[in-house]
Amino acid sequence: MLFVRLVLTSAFVALAIGCSGSYSSPTPAPSPTPTPVSPSPSGPSAAVTIPRGAEALGRSAYNPAELTVDVGTTVTWTNTDVVSHTSTSDASGWNSGTIAPGGQFSFTFPTAGTFSYHCAIHPGMVGTVVAR
Repeated sequence: MLFVRLVLTSAFVALAIGCSGSYSSPTPAPSPTPTPVSPSPSGPSAAVTIPRGAEALGRSAYNPAELTVDVGTTVTWTNTDVVSHTSTSDASGWNSGTIAPGGQFSFTFPTAGTFSYHCAIHPGMVGTVVAR
């Protein structure tokens, strides 16, 4: 009986020592998402809406279709449609990635110019931002 108690005590001590280290479960890496520029609370902002049925609206797919802003303005695109869209610069300015229904994407225009853009999913959807 003493031998059994000694074996059980030894097993318990070994188990306690083996479990005394800390364990942290691995955290899965987040999937990549577009990195929008957050509007500055004190900076100028403007809004563009993507209306319902936008893929069939062509130049009226972004409301307003042409937006004029001051340099430094943050423009936020809001998708009010029931399907996903993008706001993708025709040049190498910005790419929202997929904007899901109800989602938003913001970009701050740091320089003056005329910036044409489109929906990468529905290429007939086009718009323009003029920053002055």
